[in-house]
Amino acid sequence: MRETDGKGGPFVAVRRVSQGPPRGSGCRSSPAEVVTGSTAWIGRGLSCVCAQRRDNNTRLLFDLTPSQEECLRRLQSRIDVAYDSSKKEHQEALWALWYAAYPGVELHGIISDQWKEMGWQGKDPSTDFRGGGFISLENLLFFAKNYPKSFQGLLQKREGVRAVWEYPFAVAGVNITFMLIQMLDLQAAKQTSMMAAVFLKLLSENERAFDVLYCMSFKMMDQQWLAVRASYMDFNLVMKSTRRQLEQELLLEDIQRIEDMPSYSLLKR
Repeated sequence: MRETDGKGGPFVAVRRVSQGPPRGSGCRSSPAEVVTGSTAWIGRGLSCVCAQRRDNNTRLLFDLTPSQEECLRRLQSRIDVAYDSSKKEHQEALWALWYAAYPGVELHGIISDQWKEMGWQGKDPSTDFRGGGFISLENLLFFAKNYPKSFQGLLQKREGVRAVWEYPFAVAGVNITFMLIQMLDLQAAKQTSMMAAVFLKLLSENERAFDVLYCMSFKMMDQQWLAVRASYMDFNLVMKSTRRQLEQELLLEDIQRIEDMPSYSLLKR
């Protein structure tokens, strides 16, 4: 049965299945379960194209399985958490990010000019998390711990011929988190895009699919940056190009796991 978006165009409808997943089942789907904008400003001078949606007349109707619904609920719960500098857990994550990025270099305080070295706008990184929330810090920390070689390469801008005015690493990371949330409709009450449909399948196979996709997107963005010899004012154009490449890869045939995406090969541990 086809549904319309109110403008006469067909769209993907996600029907939530009321029965919850078995306890202890985590997010992995069983084979039988799998059924096959505008510009926001974050940071001085940086904007992220996040809410553009393509009209796709070939969208399919699909069901949200119990395990997919549970995975989505957990991810949305993470997205809803704002960074709170008064919370010990959030402060500890920020300290952990520093020492993952600069092993052996002492951080003199949670508020310090040292943070500017990582690409935060000022001496207090908490002011830059407003666009991405606590999950944007979690994404950076996941990247640093799981793909340290790629993380350090981007942080230190080791590859390629760099511009005089480079993108700030940390603030770019917050933008990438925000772009992915919007691209995948993760804050919507009902997911209605092919991107969301494909991603929910990947998420049911790997609960950290969003974090891995973040790492891939960061690496992809830097490659795009080098390819066009971009400078600071080109950041928004590079983000647009990165989003288009992500969408193309997500819609490739035979993408069953996040690791099947071509850009996964860019990541180095």
